[in-house]
Amino acid sequence: MAEEDGRGAVASDDLARFRSLVHAADRKFAGVRDLPPWARGPLHLLHFRKAFKAYTRLWQFQQQRRRELLAGGLCRWEIGDIASRIGQLYYVQSQRTSEVRFLLEAYVFYEAIVSRGYFEVARAASAPDLTLRYKELRFYVRFLIVALLLNRTDEVRQLADRFRALVEESKAAFPATNFKEWKQVAQEISRFLKADASSKISRPLRYNVMFDAHPSSVPHIARFHANRALRLQDALLTSYRRNEIKLAELTLDTFRMLQCLEWEPSGSSYQLPKKESCENGAFSDRGTSGLIDINLAADLMDPDLPPNPRKAVIYHPSVSHLLAVTATICEELSSDNILLIYISASGKTDCSVASQKDFHGKSSNSSKANHASRKKDSSLSQPAADDTLNSNTNLRSYVCLGSQGTGGSNNLYPEDLVPFTRKPLFLIIDSENSQAFKTIHGAERGETSALLLSHEKLLSVSDTGLTSSGSQFTYFLTAPLQAFYQLVGLSSDMEDDAYSNAESLLSSALAEWEVALRTSISLDQVWAQVLSDPFLRRLILRFIFCRSVISLFCSSGGSAGHLPECLPRLPESLSPESAVTQIYIHHLAERLGVLKHFQFLESIRDSLQSR
Repeated sequence: MAEEDGRGAVASDDLARFRSLVHAADRKFAGVRDLPPWARGPLHLLHFRKAFKAYTRLWQFQQQRRRELLAGGLCRWEIGDIASRIGQLYYVQSQRTSEVRFLLEAYVFYEAIVSRGYFEVARAASAPDLTLRYKELRFYVRFLIVALLLNRTDEVRQLADRFRALVEESKAAFPATNFKEWKQVAQEISRFLKADASSKISRPLRYNVMFDAHPSSVPHIARFHANRALRLQDALLTSYRRNEIKLAELTLDTFRMLQCLEWEPSGSSYQLPKKESCENGAFSDRGTSGLIDINLAADLMDPDLPPNPRKAVIYHPSVSHLLAVTATICEELSSDNILLIYISASGKTDCSVASQKDFHGKSSNSSKANHASRKKDSSLSQPAADDTLNSNTNLRSYVCLGSQGTGGSNNLYPEDLVPFTRKPLFLIIDSENSQAFKTIHGAERGETSALLLSHEKLLSVSDTGLTSSGSQFTYFLTAPLQAFYQLVGLSSDMEDDAYSNAESLLSSALAEWEVALRTSISLDQVWAQVLSDPFLRRLILRFIFCRSVISLFCSSGGSAGHLPECLPRLPESLSPESAVTQIYIHHLAERLGVLKHFQFLESIRDSLQSR
């Protein structure tokens, strides 16, 4: 009896120690959570080190004293909750650094939670816990996003099915609780995956050296290194459209652009380490690195690839928030780097006042960190006083970044971005009002910006599915062949060989256009200084494809309003009217049996028919 009492006292002490470590780790976690998402530098690193250190101590303690803790009353779901927090830390770190190794660590912890059924045991209890159920629902959404970013397609669909089943089960288990918001999340997931399913026969959107690098242009690279060569260091991505396709705070447009600015490892997909089997048939609790540490010993990235550009994805920002983040990034931008700003937004003001909640249960329209960040560099965020810009104040001279609240308009005008042109900028504006941003060109404060502007109207041989596939311009820039399929009304379920042949033809076109760009004597210096960056070069080549396709398609009867446009202008040798672009579009349309939807120059048709 005395021996049992002694063991009980030890277990009780261990449990008290465990609770104390959990409380300390939660405080450190809150410190990381309260940092603005774009925060970098010593302060950000200090908070992360403290949080990882606290969770390392906690995780190791529960590993060493697991038996005593369970005897003292520790629930298995509490271990899963700790693992979920650790996975969340790794995910947040991957967002700030764009390093995939942190995303992989998050995946390993999340996958372990599911495979060991940490939450399922609690669900089987006689008295269901509503707070715990909310934890589990949030966990599945986070895990699904991580799996989606890693292109773990099968896992994503399994998680989506589990989530939908859990929502239905929750409605039955808690009949007095309204799960309307979670039902909406389930619908969002289904809508997102349906839109993303159109790419199931194509390769990932990330930059693949085997497919996206064109050796034929290599001999011409040296010419650009003799002058200034800019590297893409940072990207700021945001989108806002009413009823847009999204998953939590990740919209389909920003997801595609985010993936497009990542390296694809040479193994074609990220390889996750095998779980270590233990003697009792269970799996080791260690992460991919073996320890929970911010300085990971095992680097899971392809060592031959350079680091990914850092990306700040901002969900439905206010204009002041967007400008504050831009100012912060510009402050850290070195002279040999360039910032990409991607904005996909409607040109129509949204007058409705809506405050959506994210899957963390908090308002997505405000945060203490956001308000604090807006104080930085206020001089940069003031609109330009240029007469030319201010004269363009008509209704269609802006893009709308969200609902108008009590603070007034949330419209972004071209002059709002002009102060940041003291640094090199690569601007992509995807909106029916994109042409308003042409006024930035020539009004820059120091560096001439590169601008890619979308066409005005969505185009397709059929109206079906146009609004369910995201923005068409972004689609062309991130998945050009799939966008072409959508335009001409082809199904992505066609034979693999046909799709592969079309992809090979498009690759040949982009390779020849790249050589034409590199050898052109009329190429503007703004484009010349970014051609050495693989991500920006690929975007430019895909823009040429998009502009040519839309131009030739429009001339067959439809109308895109204004066409896609770039500033400064690219060489005329790559314009939609040039032979080098029309010939390849003709070959592609002919191979896919959709020539009737395009109108080519008579000379191009005659020369191809005579062959």
